[in-house]
Amino acid sequence: MTGTPIPAFAARTPRWALDPYRFHGVDDLDRQSAAPAVDDADDYALLAPRAERRPSFTLAATDRRRLDLHAALTTTGVAPLPGDLEAIDALSRLDDTTVRSVLRWITSP
Repeated sequence: MTGTPIPAFAARTPRWALDPYRFHGVDDLDRQSAAPAVDDADDYALLAPRAERRPSFTLAATDRRRLDLHAALTTTGVAPLPGDLEAIDALSRLDDTTVRSVLRWITSP
């Protein structure tokens, strides 16, 4: 089976959208048109901004704990319901030791 030749729209189509099993030679396109190197002086859309350009602010302790609780619940697959947000707010106002214990309970297998 020779496969379908690479269509003309392949130049405009991102590589991930082309099925290499259907369009043979897609891998050759990567070798022919290698992406130019990103200059360190310019910011690239997917890279973090340089340290001097990052905003300098710190999160309040209650906000950090609230984010940690949301992240732990989401990671374990428990989606907080609208009524649970008040409980998460109450827990985030507790001290770090208590919140760490609750996080350990949530994330332990």
